[in-house]
Amino acid sequence: MPSTRALSDLPSGRLALKTLSKKVKKELSRVDQRHRASQLRKQKKEAVLAEKRQLGSKDGSPHQVLVVPLHNRISLTEAFRLLQDRDTGTVHLNEWGSSHGFVLLCPRLKHRWFFTSARPGDLHTVLDMAKVADTILFLLDPLEGWDSTGDYCLSCLFAQGLPTYTLAVQGVSGLPPKKQIDARKKLSKVVEKRFPDDKFLLLDTHQEAGMLLRQLANQKQRHLAFRDRRAYLLAHAADFVPGEENNLVGTLKISGYVRGQTLNVNSLLHIIGHGDFQMKQIDAPMDPFPLHPRVIKSRKDPGMAMEICAMDAVADMEEDVKVLMKADPDKQESLQTEVIPDPMEGEQTWPTEEELSEANDFLKERSKVVKKVPKGTSSYQAEWILDEDGASGGEGDEYDDIEQEDFMEEESQDESSEKEEEEEYETMTIGESVRDDLYDEKVDEEAEEKMLEKYKQERMEEMFPDEVDTPRDVAARIRFQKYRGLKSFRTSPWDPKENLPQDYARIFQFQNFTSTRRRIFKEIEEKELEGAEVGWYVTLHVSEVPVSVVEYFKRGAPLIAFSLLPHEQKMSVLNMVVSRHPGNTEPVKAKEELIFHCGFRRFRASPLFSQHTAADKHKFQRFLTADVALVVTVYAPITFPPASVLLFKQNSNGMHSLIATGYLLSVDPDRMVIKRVVLSGHPFKIFTKMAVVRYMFFSREDVLWFKPVELRTKWGRRGHIKEPLGTHGHMKCSFDGKLKSQDTVLMNLYKRVFPKWTYDPYVPEPVPWVKSGISSALPEVDME
Repeated sequence: MPSTRALSDLPSGRLALKTLSKKVKKELSRVDQRHRASQLRKQKKEAVLAEKRQLGSKDGSPHQVLVVPLHNRISLTEAFRLLQDRDTGTVHLNEWGSSHGFVLLCPRLKHRWFFTSARPGDLHTVLDMAKVADTILFLLDPLEGWDSTGDYCLSCLFAQGLPTYTLAVQGVSGLPPKKQIDARKKLSKVVEKRFPDDKFLLLDTHQEAGMLLRQLANQKQRHLAFRDRRAYLLAHAADFVPGEENNLVGTLKISGYVRGQTLNVNSLLHIIGHGDFQMKQIDAPMDPFPLHPRVIKSRKDPGMAMEICAMDAVADMEEDVKVLMKADPDKQESLQTEVIPDPMEGEQTWPTEEELSEANDFLKERSKVVKKVPKGTSSYQAEWILDEDGASGGEGDEYDDIEQEDFMEEESQDESSEKEEEEEYETMTIGESVRDDLYDEKVDEEAEEKMLEKYKQERMEEMFPDEVDTPRDVAARIRFQKYRGLKSFRTSPWDPKENLPQDYARIFQFQNFTSTRRRIFKEIEEKELEGAEVGWYVTLHVSEVPVSVVEYFKRGAPLIAFSLLPHEQKMSVLNMVVSRHPGNTEPVKAKEELIFHCGFRRFRASPLFSQHTAADKHKFQRFLTADVALVVTVYAPITFPPASVLLFKQNSNGMHSLIATGYLLSVDPDRMVIKRVVLSGHPFKIFTKMAVVRYMFFSREDVLWFKPVELRTKWGRRGHIKEPLGTHGHMKCSFDGKLKSQDTVLMNLYKRVFPKWTYDPYVPEPVPWVKSGISSALPEVDME
């Protein structure tokens, strides 16, 4: 123990902090705050300038420009002719893949571009190329701006996410001089609807094309979050090496520039429209389009010079190929998409007879109620006597036959009026036309009947939400045996792990999805990965690829590959928030097959619709409503948000109609979608707070089965079943207030629903709108 002198030498009183703890913040002076703010601004400015200088430079990848003509009067050939100016730089025509494209090398501007094109009618090509394009160049018509096809294309691109874009007008110089100013004013008003803060440039001469190129090179780049965190590549060349055992499957060699992030050979590769694959190795051939190509002077004619690039140096490229990385089997990501379920895992035992008898005795004890009744009262009569807290019966509680007859007459009149209203809705007046016979030949009667039935179902769902008719041929306790009653939909407990389907044994689930996503994104930002750096021209050796991928590329379609983050090849339950597209009014029912464009993936599935709320239970929606945002639930591969979502529906003519747009919410199999069923009954005899209800059930056993479930009415009364009456489903019920004769008694039953396993990664190519006409591709608009 220290002495008294030692204790006196110890410091006493309040001491200053020697080290700052995490909770204590160091206050900066005003000068230091300004200095720190200026440093942050300087760093951000330098980062933006470095990104701008890197794109299209000699050390970076070429500036990828997607040219999209938004009107059928626009000449894409004329636009490319103006951009292919030999005075501006060197032009290399695209001789691989699609025939519509060229590379422009401009040493004077220290920039190189790779121009590609896509027609708005080719939906998949436009959306896929927009995923990897650095800039989209929209070509506008001087009179109308864009047609209906271009407007539909813009809707899809805005929903997916637009990168940097530029507007150019073609054909202004072809107008009379007096009408050019008026045309530009009208076009400005049209463009302002879609692009409120953007101006358009002209593209009619070589001088205007040069100004457009400088605008493309100097404008600020916009980012798409789902591609900035992944490495991606647009194939400039592709070669296929058949396998030894099977000629239909082999190694695919894809050559292109790495963009986004560093590409590691051990990660998986997703080829859009074809699936997920593993890589064997990454090669680094010579860049086919250098900004400053090597020049070889001829010995015979010193004035002649030849530039070594792309197709002239194939032999040199093969000699200069270097192997960057080879896949390590121990570190390589697996292609396993599903869990192999164990049939013995989660085995449950059935309760014994003793446990069942104890539960029945407990329920009987709880159901016993002690009441004060007059002498001589039978057990049946005692049931009609209310508790002390309720109002006592009297002479006014007797059933009045005259009032009941009047009520029945009113009901019959209401039913007849409802029938008349229904007949009015079903009748249709069709005007005479000379071409009626020709029009009828094009109408598909079977499709018309199906659509009419869907419209009727959607209307009935709006008028009577979740109400169903009790079946007469099947007992209600069997038809609704998977349903349960809840005291409160919001507060009643429901275990998310209860009664899961067999498909849940095949999926992957995160213990904490948010923290896993945050950890993976942090590693991308901070950890330096080994592999091909951004801007390098590489050749990827992709294994076990079907030969149809190369045939797809040789037909002129783009070949685009994205690297996958950890776990993104595994199946789980995806939840997406979507809103109905205003241009489509066709009813869309739940569990109907739709086409999904989720981030960089494209697949088909049959989703569930549910309400977008913050509760732990979410009500199932039978139709995709147009007024509110809903959550779409589906089995699909894991994708880390943010990611855009587009929902399409394939029509009978092969075209894809845009149904809804939104974003990826979460990957959560525990999100409970609860389906509600409402059974309705009608009061037959009313005695103040007691009533006899019929037409809800049709057997005595059903009434006893659903006796514990609480009742409610459309006018806000709550009650419960007292006992069944007879054998035809009549039941005596008590309520918390006097019941009106025109009220309807309801019973809410709930069941958890799960999506169907209908995931299909292969989506058929849509029919181009240009061939079949845009009028059949776009939804019809009600002119009334």
